[in-house]
Amino acid sequence: MTEYVHGYSEREALRLSEQADTLERLLHHDTIYLPGIKVLEAGCGIGAQTLILAKNNPEAKIISFDISHESLGKARENMRERGIKNVRLLQADIFSLPFEEESFDHVFICFVLEHLQNPVEALECLKKVLKPGGTVTVVEGDHGSCYFYPEGESAVEAWRCLIRVQAQMKGNSHIGRQLYPLLQKSGFSEVKVEPRMVYVDSSKPGLVDGFILKTIIPMVEGVKDQALEMKMIGEGEWKKGIEELHGTAKPEGTFCYTFFKGRAVK
Repeated sequence: MTEYVHGYSEREALRLSEQADTLERLLHHDTIYLPGIKVLEAGCGIGAQTLILAKNNPEAKIISFDISHESLGKARENMRERGIKNVRLLQADIFSLPFEEESFDHVFICFVLEHLQNPVEALECLKKVLKPGGTVTVVEGDHGSCYFYPEGESAVEAWRCLIRVQAQMKGNSHIGRQLYPLLQKSGFSEVKVEPRMVYVDSSKPGLVDGFILKTIIPMVEGVKDQALEMKMIGEGEWKKGIEELHGTAKPEGTFCYTFFKGRAVK
């Protein structure tokens, strides 16, 4: 796995939590499991998505893992604070899973494949621990799906820096549009992928705050140091770009972004 492009700061942890809360209805209104089902969540990070899975499926048995010891520490804190009892957290590598083959009913993976150099191999590893007939859910964004108004030139350049920094780190910020072929290539059947679009204007103040101001802009700001170090953009233009992105949260602004949710069967 490549290094996590957004880093492991407290600010990033807060951004992930804000993102999960803001997008819960859009991404997870149909993430429902039968009582007693055994779910494996891959790459749980600080547990932002884990909390939603556990809260909405209290009778499911969830095992969530991540490669980062630091992230898992924050995930355990989050589970304790929310009183979550149906989740077991552990440290593991997606490419070397410590589970018996065919031991899970469902695999859930969200915002992870974009950070991997070899997402097909990751999906193949996860498929091995699924029972025959077991299912997988994959959720990813696609930074190439973003458009906004006002569309300042510096804002566009700052956004492109996010894409380019991730590419330099061997990630793929356009992976959302590739979920269908990736799942097929990994050997899954009955593959279905749906776009889940977020559109924000001033008539949706909750999304203006939760998505534009607390999720999207902090995500872009998180690659500032890498973008400047790689000389992708000058500091003055970067500052102007962030200011212009804030303009999309003003009464005359709009913002649109598409996530993709894929499901498939082993």
